[in-house]
Amino acid sequence: MSRLDSFIRRLMAQRDCLEMAAGMIAGMPGPVLEVGLGNGRTYDHLRCLLPEREIFVFDRRIAAHPDCVPDDGHMILGEITDTLPGALARIGSRAALVHADIGSGDAATNAGIAAFLGRALPALTVPGAVIVSDQDLGRAGWDPQALPEGVTPGRYFIFRQARGVGAAP
Repeated sequence: MSRLDSFIRRLMAQRDCLEMAAGMIAGMPGPVLEVGLGNGRTYDHLRCLLPEREIFVFDRRIAAHPDCVPDDGHMILGEITDTLPGALARIGSRAALVHADIGSGDAATNAGIAAFLGRALPALTVPGAVIVSDQDLGRAGWDPQALPEGVTPGRYFIFRQARGVGAAP
């Protein structure tokens, strides 16, 4: 498969998983966390899917199209290892949905960031929250979810945090 075809399949999987996740959190309280703004495509898509939700975005720097950059109150700049642990005070309530697009192309770096997110996200999410990621963030207390039809296992991941799991706010 060409790199272009692989990229297209990744974006289609990402879109399909986000759309499924949006339905999974219907009626659940809490904002959305976008870990990795990148060029802003998924942030923009989340704004369309969930217009009633606040979306807080984490990235080390802004490199997105100007129309796809959140306002200063919703853009949290810095290394996620520094910004995520204390984020609850800033976002005000635990999140119903987290999307993490953190793949760097380096397997060791990806594994380290995935392990960090697996430790950090439970304190930021409501019980039953949905976590969508390009990396396997699987951990105890997170139930892997079936992927949308057409999404190849391992291409993208969806987890639901078990009810009653997570650190106290």
